[in-house]
Amino acid sequence: MPISLIMTVRNEANSLPGLLDSVLLGTLLPDEIVIVDGGSTDGTQQVIQSYSNRLPIRLIERPGANISEGRNAAIAAATHDLIAVTDAGVRLDPRWLELLTAPLLSSSSHVDVVSGWFVADPQTPFERAMGATVLPALEDIDPSTFLPSSRSVAFRKAAWREVGGYPEWLDYSEDLMFDIALRDAGKQFAFAPGAVAHFRPRADLPAFYRQYYRYARGDGKANLWLKRHAARYATYSLGPAVAVSSLLHRSSLPGKAGLLAVLLAAAAYCRRPYMRLFPMLRGLPLTSALYALALVPVLRLTGDIAKMLGYPVGVLWRLNHKRRR
Repeated sequence: MPISLIMTVRNEANSLPGLLDSVLLGTLLPDEIVIVDGGSTDGTQQVIQSYSNRLPIRLIERPGANISEGRNAAIAAATHDLIAVTDAGVRLDPRWLELLTAPLLSSSSHVDVVSGWFVADPQTPFERAMGATVLPALEDIDPSTFLPSSRSVAFRKAAWREVGGYPEWLDYSEDLMFDIALRDAGKQFAFAPGAVAHFRPRADLPAFYRQYYRYARGDGKANLWLKRHAARYATYSLGPAVAVSSLLHRSSLPGKAGLLAVLLAAAAYCRRPYMRLFPMLRGLPLTSALYALALVPVLRLTGDIAKMLGYPVGVLWRLNHKRRR
């Protein structure tokens, strides 16, 4: 069966060649590539046109479209029933499309959605630390409950149509809402861990903060992960209180026990990121490795602050729009 690869772009002139080159090197080429441009001003469209003699690209212009609107427009315009989705800013493994679509192409399969995998493609010590801190390793996830990122997913167009596509009212966390809608509709998921998309993490702390603030705001808008966010608020309310009380009574046994408990909790919170980071330090100068190690708790704290500030903004947006309706 023929396959349509879709993506959305906006000002991706620098990253697109890496993505399109990786598509060209793939063991399976898509039968068409539908790209929706949300209003680029940096030469993105010229880059796309430069590949049109090597790849079956169709460019659709949708200035001002958000990522959900762009994806829905691309899928609606796609000619074929099998849809593979990725994002600008990634680099695909040569067998990505082959492995991602294999369960959908199997004559004995009743799969509707295939979850691919994604890994960090860091280029600096900061990006290595960030990739290790915020991205799970393959062994960290349960394939039966894993919700795919739309930088590495494939599905049948009929399934997309049945759930109404990506939620166009949501600017972040839109792919999770789409995944949940597919699960709620009873669609069958398969996991393809070998279908790997490599993407570069955010390059600095302000960009990371903005990213996670927006993710949490999207969670609040979509009413996602309430228990997780509540647990974070509880932890950051209780932890500092215990730490301050223990410092004030550090000479007593309860004070010492409280400080030890806080230190152990902080160590446990950073344990998995450090385990993922250590293999990524090979080849780095000592100063760069130490810098990356020191960044882990900073990134943890920054991400949590961004989430705690972004989530209520999303909740207020949701409540306000409910009142309007």
